[in-house]
Amino acid sequence: MTSLRQALHRSIHLLKDHGIEDSHIEARALLQFITNLSAAEVYASPERMLTKKEEGLLKGLLQRRLRREPLAYITNKKEFYGLDFYVDQRVLIPRPETELLVESAIEFATGKANPDAKTTTIADIGTGCGAIAISLAANLPTCRVYATDISHSALEVASINCQRHNVSDRVILLHGNLLEPLPHPVDIIVANLPYISSMELPTLEPEVREFEPEIALNGGNSGLELIQQLLSQVEQKINPAGCLLLEIGQHQHEDLAPILHSNFQAIRLDFIADLGGVKRVARIIFP
Repeated sequence: MTSLRQALHRSIHLLKDHGIEDSHIEARALLQFITNLSAAEVYASPERMLTKKEEGLLKGLLQRRLRREPLAYITNKKEFYGLDFYVDQRVLIPRPETELLVESAIEFATGKANPDAKTTTIADIGTGCGAIAISLAANLPTCRVYATDISHSALEVASINCQRHNVSDRVILLHGNLLEPLPHPVDIIVANLPYISSMELPTLEPEVREFEPEIALNGGNSGLELIQQLLSQVEQKINPAGCLLLEIGQHQHEDLAPILHSNFQAIRLDFIADLGGVKRVARIIFP
């Protein structure tokens, strides 16, 4: 029999020895998952003994992690913008840097609000697990969000999360390519589209390269191919004085800025940096 303390220490060392970063956090998360205990309860009950079933589960989950399967896929859970989301290999795992996209959309939506304004309409393009759309709906209770994805299986995951967070009445899931499924123009378009170039894909860490869906990663030869497709559809799908928010990769603002100015007249363009100083979000406000 193994105590929680022993299991935690052994798991930490095993993960660390195999080059897994944040081994302490991941070992604790695996123990929480198999025991259904909170983090505080894991630490408060160090002498609690694992059952044989729990020991077997932990062994199997550790082996999956050592094969570099992401923790989020093992536990089917990822926190984003203060909410817990169900994830599996049908969808990309939400990243912390994408929270800046949500913050930027909320800032624009609340800044343009006035008592006489109609409901703000938002489109989340390439919604995946629905993290962006649902976070916006949860924080903007009067908004309506259209969430599109070309992947039927991704929309199945998004539906699970909409039901989990009780926003199915305000987040409308639509299948199709980029902006094509939108029934009418909207006030805000947010998009975290694939922006990794196809040449970079083989260099990604194995957790990403071998487990996450390539359709959600591959931005073509330039990394901007999907974004450029979206730009060709925008003018018919955004309301006057609307805002387009795009997540982009490091240094991509240098290539994106001239593309935007050649496509659109009289836009206001700026780039919002993340905590690491990377210009992560392109903000385009239309006349």
